[in-house]
Amino acid sequence: MALFTSAPNSLCILRLSAIGDVCHAIAAVQAIQKEWPSTKITWIVGKVEAQLIHDLPNITVIPFDKKLGFKGMKAIWAQLKNQHFDALVHMQLALRASVLTLGIKAKYKVGFNRKRAKEGQWLFTNRKIEDTASAHVLDSFYSFVEYLGVPKSKPTWNIPLSSADLSFVDEHIPTNKPYVVISPAASKDERNWLPERYAQLADWLTEHGYQVILCGAPSEREKQLGKNIESLTLLPIINLIGQTSLKQLTAVLNKAQVVIAPDSGPAHIATTQDTPVVGLYGHSNPKRTGPYNSLPYVVSVYEQHVTTQHNKSIDELKWSTRVKGDHIMQDISLDMITTVFEHLTTNLNNTAKEGI
Repeated sequence: MALFTSAPNSLCILRLSAIGDVCHAIAAVQAIQKEWPSTKITWIVGKVEAQLIHDLPNITVIPFDKKLGFKGMKAIWAQLKNQHFDALVHMQLALRASVLTLGIKAKYKVGFNRKRAKEGQWLFTNRKIEDTASAHVLDSFYSFVEYLGVPKSKPTWNIPLSSADLSFVDEHIPTNKPYVVISPAASKDERNWLPERYAQLADWLTEHGYQVILCGAPSEREKQLGKNIESLTLLPIINLIGQTSLKQLTAVLNKAQVVIAPDSGPAHIATTQDTPVVGLYGHSNPKRTGPYNSLPYVVSVYEQHVTTQHNKSIDELKWSTRVKGDHIMQDISLDMITTVFEHLTTNLNNTAKEGI
């Protein structure tokens, strides 16, 4: 039975990180807004992730800086001391996030059920969603939406982009050719593909008429990866790693023909922009964390490695089982990616012709 039979006055969303998960949560939150436009929504989110969602329509965004620890929590509590929400939607499993809920006043605090809750999250909530079966993270977030009383719908996203964000693309990608974004870095280096193969892929794409753009965060490890790839390419590419804000990156991904990336924030940002993604997976289950609208185009060696490492079939393993090792991604060959890329672009061209 739904928690609400009519629109609540106010909801507080708690999903702090990471960028990919926040992208999934945007679709869920905006589904609530479509059904209940009068409901006032406050979203507590990580400081970095706030750069992406700070201007979502009709949402009060409150950034939380985890580096400030308990001091940061007290600042959030002080900001919300006079508010009492109809429900707090607690979508984060980390203990830090659960502690943060202690100072937020809400009649209902909705979290994962005990079977799926980690780090004791179930101790901090008084209502639990029933979902135990959703494979993909986005679907599990939609389970919160359905529990509240909003009918399930196809995920859509509305992330505003300013004229300055869109102009950034024209200024930094001066080409009349369609471009493909390679976002080479995952959150951990072991989840990255090999630099020399990224370079080979970039040359292959250039030879096939595309401008290749490298994108990524301003961390030193990502910038170094970009330099390594650039030095190994035989044909020119444009390296924008570390040169974009999150909104500028979103604009770049918005105008791309295709995005190629491991399990990372940009893969999921691209999905919010309706840009197809070729996802490269080896360490996590793409059925759980893959680019939601591009799952048929994932290149994955996860299945073969997870069954070998755990000596069990996929059906016997938990949905969140991970693969370990820094040698996993080398099993993805260049041919595997180019085959999927050609299949994807053929489908895109056929769809475009049908639309004429």
